[in-house]
Amino acid sequence: MKLLLVFAIVGLQFSCSTQRKLVKALQSDKVFSQNHTGVMLYDIAEKKNVLEYNAERYFMPASNAKLVTFYIALKTLPDSIPALRYVVKNDSLIFCGTGDPAGLHPDLKNTKVYDFLKSRQEKLFYTEDSFTGSSFGEGWAWDDYNDYYSTEISPLPLYSNIVRFSGKPDKNLLIEPGFFKDKTYSWSHGKDFEVKRDVGSNLFSFPNTPAKAGFVQDVPFKTSSDLTTALLKDTLRKEVSLINYTLDNQAKTVYSLRADSLYKRMLHLSDNFIAEHLILLAANAQGKALNSSEMITVLKKTLLSDLPDAPRWVDGSGLSRYNLFTPRDFVKILEKIHEIVPEERLYDLLPAAGVSGTLKNVGENGGKPFIFAKSGSFSNNYNLSGFLITRSGKTFAFSMMNNNFMKSISEVRKEVIRFLTEVHEKY
Repeated sequence: MKLLLVFAIVGLQFSCSTQRKLVKALQSDKVFSQNHTGVMLYDIAEKKNVLEYNAERYFMPASNAKLVTFYIALKTLPDSIPALRYVVKNDSLIFCGTGDPAGLHPDLKNTKVYDFLKSRQEKLFYTEDSFTGSSFGEGWAWDDYNDYYSTEISPLPLYSNIVRFSGKPDKNLLIEPGFFKDKTYSWSHGKDFEVKRDVGSNLFSFPNTPAKAGFVQDVPFKTSSDLTTALLKDTLRKEVSLINYTLDNQAKTVYSLRADSLYKRMLHLSDNFIAEHLILLAANAQGKALNSSEMITVLKKTLLSDLPDAPRWVDGSGLSRYNLFTPRDFVKILEKIHEIVPEERLYDLLPAAGVSGTLKNVGENGGKPFIFAKSGSFSNNYNLSGFLITRSGKTFAFSMMNNNFMKSISEVRKEVIRFLTEVHEKY
């Protein structure tokens, strides 16, 4: 009994010594000297904290918020994504969207909704009665409207809610979908070739100069029920009418892609568009109105009610600076994810440092990856949360958050990886 007590005391002393050394290293780090920095390391197997440094403080998570969305999707969605709900009334088929972002997506090449609607002999009627949300997340910057990462939210996304402009070898401009060809015009503005959409309408302009081969720009279009109906008519080459109609729980469902294909794209490419629509899909799965704000309110009271610190969570992507989470919130979410997703699948879905996704060019690329994580950044902020495999084989859930710095993101990111690499080597 005395021997066990001695071992326990030695272990506790080692643990405290480890924490002190790591905290001291963070406090003396010149790169973090002016940051608002918080770190938490948690041993998954032993269920104990290895390090807590400002872990109870709130940070703007940026795209780390996608880890929250990932967890919510894992808990609410089936293996295949619901794409469409419909009922047949006599000679009419009435349908609505579920928030599935894959419909006619230019990179996912998903045509399930198109194929289903194209094959039907009934008259087609589209309804948006289930969608009561906003096209933008709370706190999104208005002047991001022209950037691909600020794509609008809608109940039945088509073509990922963007117009893709591509430079052809003959220096002409390819516009997809072709529906928008007659909504573009050229004029002499700016030196660099860039497409700009009017703020309040779907009119697109570009310089009166040839587009270089290899040029690609995705520009969000303004969504509306009328535009969705018009795009469907143009794509299907058949009549589609807009109707006010609420589908009940007897409606049938059409499924599209495997859920993991969306999760991996969201996490590897930090895809805001997919993240926002996963929240709508969660609402659809719960039989609720497609309203991101209302669904997030419900989720904070249910699936996220046991977080150490009550978060301020307003969107699925992390694009909003209104979001506030603590490092220990993210560690708890990571622990929850680890409990329900086998490691082989989990580490494939997450970017691996030096190997894949947004972490492909981060850290060493010569050996076996040991950091599997989601980054989150916008100006003056860089965060990284995920799993760290130590040289001795331990698995740590970690969250390292840095806000309000004036240094370059690349400098802070490099120091984050250096610190985590040191933890990997020593533990």
